Amino acid sequence: MAEAAPSRVLRVAGPLVEITYGGDLAMHDVALLGPAELPGEVVAITGGTATVQAYEYTGGLTPGQPARSQGGPLRVALGPWLLGGVYDGLLRPLTAAGDWLVPGLGAAVDDGRAWHFEPTAAVGDSLPEGAEVGEITGAAVPLPVLVPPGVCGPLSHVAAGGPYGADAVLAVIGGTEVGMGERWPIRRPRPVRERVDAARPLHTGQRAVDLLFPVARGSSVAVPGGFGTGKTVLLQQIAKWCDADVIVYVGCGERGNEMAEVIADLSGLDDPRTGGRLADRTVVIANTSNMPMMAREASVHTGVTVAEYFRDLGLDVVVIADSTSRWAEALREFASRMGELPAEEGYPAGLASELAAFYERAGAVRTLGGALGSVTVVGAVSPPGGDLTEPVTAHTERFVRCLWTLDRELAYARHYPAVSWPGSFSRDATLLAAAHAAAGDPSWAERRARIAALLAEADRLADLVELVGITALPDQERLSVLAGRLVREAVLQQSALSAHDAYCAPPKTAALAEAVLSVVARCRELVDTGTAVDAVEQADYTALLRAGEELGPADAAGVLARRDALLAALGALR
Repeated sequence: MAEAAPSRVLRVAGPLVEITYGGDLAMHDVALLGPAELPGEVVAITGGTATVQAYEYTGGLTPGQPARSQGGPLRVALGPWLLGGVYDGLLRPLTAAGDWLVPGLGAAVDDGRAWHFEPTAAVGDSLPEGAEVGEITGAAVPLPVLVPPGVCGPLSHVAAGGPYGADAVLAVIGGTEVGMGERWPIRRPRPVRERVDAARPLHTGQRAVDLLFPVARGSSVAVPGGFGTGKTVLLQQIAKWCDADVIVYVGCGERGNEMAEVIADLSGLDDPRTGGRLADRTVVIANTSNMPMMAREASVHTGVTVAEYFRDLGLDVVVIADSTSRWAEALREFASRMGELPAEEGYPAGLASELAAFYERAGAVRTLGGALGSVTVVGAVSPPGGDLTEPVTAHTERFVRCLWTLDRELAYARHYPAVSWPGSFSRDATLLAAAHAAAGDPSWAERRARIAALLAEADRLADLVELVGITALPDQERLSVLAGRLVREAVLQQSALSAHDAYCAPPKTAALAEAVLSVVARCRELVDTGTAVDAVEQADYTALLRAGEELGPADAAGVLARRDALLAALGALR
């Protein structure tokens, strides 16, 4: 039987390349194009031709040049070397790259670094998949070396304790060599033993989120908002201050200067948990707006795959995708080049399925080795013109557990984070109420409900106040307007630029909410007993309103002291 002819380039149209089909290609295989071996993904096979979407700029690629299959779908190298690094959408390191990426940039992981390995299993042990072989010490987070999925058997060799490079063989299990890391296809979810309820809170340090719209570890969040509403700053705050073990920040189609700012900020922050740099337990995937469309499309899958790897080590991981709208635009461009019939606003008919598949990879799990781990996905949505009814926003709302809608009017009023309380929700709140109660805060759910009720009542009266004025309202309704102001300014408003207020610990958040509720209750009591409502409205609330910014991030006692002083001052109004 004659050998199949080697594949060659037939046609080049931007990133879309047609090649002859030599029998060595399959759908979603990575094909290497031309002498520079530009990577691309096989997206269609018809008769004797295959269509490839290139991951890189195809300038200089001409018909007749060779093409070959890499023998499988896009796989990325996963291991401890990822922590603290900056990568492109194919997980190729950018740290040592020049100002401009050249075609054929390699994905080598052996950069000369070494990690200290300490074995925990002995020769002769029978190890199932997911079992621990040893651990890597000295990293920002604990990193066990595990038996890869699909591998099991007796341990016939294990390396002695000491420093090893990325390519070193650390163990041989059932005849299979096990190294410090592994390679995994980005579009295939990694296997787990079982999914478990996402019932542990993820503390973000942002009061509007932690108090009103909390998120569980292993949940999913969408953050829709128009231009100028503070999406990027809010996501950067989550990345800096949330209490996850590992942060994976995916900049998908965003401006390069914003990505540079994120990287610089993370590099300059101290990690309160380890005393080192926060960047040492962060993975940044930078796929800016001027990078090729197909690499942009792959970047979110790459980010979730990295997160699943660290999840399988028993860690809690947060994936921040900024923004999924740019990813959806890449899907639209891809569908247009492939000649697919457009659906609403030109997006492909499979947009909802793609979004569902992405957010479905979030979850709290029991790993193959029996440990608990989680992947929490936070995706920004950038609707054109702030239209929250456009397809990406509308479909995303169906698949996420939490929605933090950013309000343009709040942002223009300089109220940050501009999370809209009428337009946001959290489906995790009920489960998390039990977790807070078990952690010693049984009043968390009641406190949250009372704060939400004050905001709803103040919003109901806002239009009426604009029409007839505050003095035309009954006394108790005037106090409701005052209560709404105290909640907004003392609790929900937070400065990302303040050393004291950029992060707020849960005890301080609870103390601020309790302080406002106590003050509002005292104000109502005073008016009910005959104190003029004008006197209550004109009282000085400055100490409470500025407590968040003037007191330390965990200074709950200071907040309660200010509350007591204010209650005493109000008592003098009798």
